[in-house]
Amino acid sequence: MAKQRRLHKINEEINHPSVRISGEGNESNIMSREAALQLAIDSEKDLILISDKSNPPFCKIEDYNKFIYNQEKKKKELEKNSPKNETKELSFGVFIADHDLKIKAKKAVEFLSDGAKVKCSLLLKSREKATPEKGELVLLKFAQLVEEHGSLETLPKLDGNKWFCMIKPKK
Repeated sequence: MAKQRRLHKINEEINHPSVRISGEGNESNIMSREAALQLAIDSEKDLILISDKSNPPFCKIEDYNKFIYNQEKKKKELEKNSPKNETKELSFGVFIADHDLKIKAKKAVEFLSDGAKVKCSLLLKSREKATPEKGELVLLKFAQLVEEHGSLETLPKLDGNKWFCMIKPKK
């Protein structure tokens, strides 16, 4: 079984003659490595090297598993609060009815209010390719329906036989 590699040096792995320690309180003391290690052993905790770039290196006296757990918890909290760059896609047909377009607009408004961008695509099939401007009109009409909640990031653009446009949420 392979030994798991730690992210920090702890206890005897620390090779500096003196260290700055911080315990559960806010006090910060400079002492020898041996004294700091003995203090950690007496309190049944670990001496964890946080930063070896400072002079003397900064260490913390805490249970290592609890320390890692708290770090992962903070990381998850930051990820949860970070903005999401999400894109939702809606597809249309050239001959979509007005009622169906309004239903898709309601769905787009939901996406935009959640902060997601909406990618609109319209595929031109067989004889629809003869009049591609009809596809552009459908996308522009859709953009007008959602203009209160979002604005066109990219104008409708024809790529082969497919129209695309992006709608971003208004702030």
